[in-house]
Amino acid sequence: MFYKDERLALFIDGSNLYAAAKALGFDIDYKLLRQEFMRRGKLLRAFYYTALLENDDYSPIRPLVDWLHYNGFTMVTKPAKEYTDSQGRRKVKGNMDIELTVDAMELAPRVDHIVLFSGDGDFRPLVESLQRQGVRVSVVSTIRSQPPMIADELRRQADNFIELDELRDVIGRPPREPRFDREDVAVEAK
Repeated sequence: MFYKDERLALFIDGSNLYAAAKALGFDIDYKLLRQEFMRRGKLLRAFYYTALLENDDYSPIRPLVDWLHYNGFTMVTKPAKEYTDSQGRRKVKGNMDIELTVDAMELAPRVDHIVLFSGDGDFRPLVESLQRQGVRVSVVSTIRSQPPMIADELRRQADNFIELDELRDVIGRPPREPRFDREDVAVEAK
């Protein structure tokens, strides 16, 4: 539940939201996402967290990061770490949990409601701490994928769980064909 006069902030775990939307078969239209939450309350800030490969000539996420930066999102990025797994596949690891947690704790005194776009159970203590400070917390993820993309303990801790699939018609668009081979690069949240 949202109140028109409440001060909102969005905290988007980029890789987690991407994976949840992909599992449901759609892409996120971030312009529509921002507009939807501006409609629901007084949106003070929309943070987007992602790790980036800095040494590649072209990063497939760079156009999105640039667009978000120029269109009202506060971008929080850091270099991703690259490694090769036991099957010889190139993997990327970039965890943004600490950055998101610190920003949420710092902003908590200035907001009434935080919307967390993530299903990562590591955020349960953050949600609990925000609630102790009087901040309502809604979590956006999905239980409709196999396996569900949200940790049960995070879903239970949140004041409100918003099923991402139910936002599909409001913030979604059909998935685009990839311009690169996604099997070559698998991004892990941890």
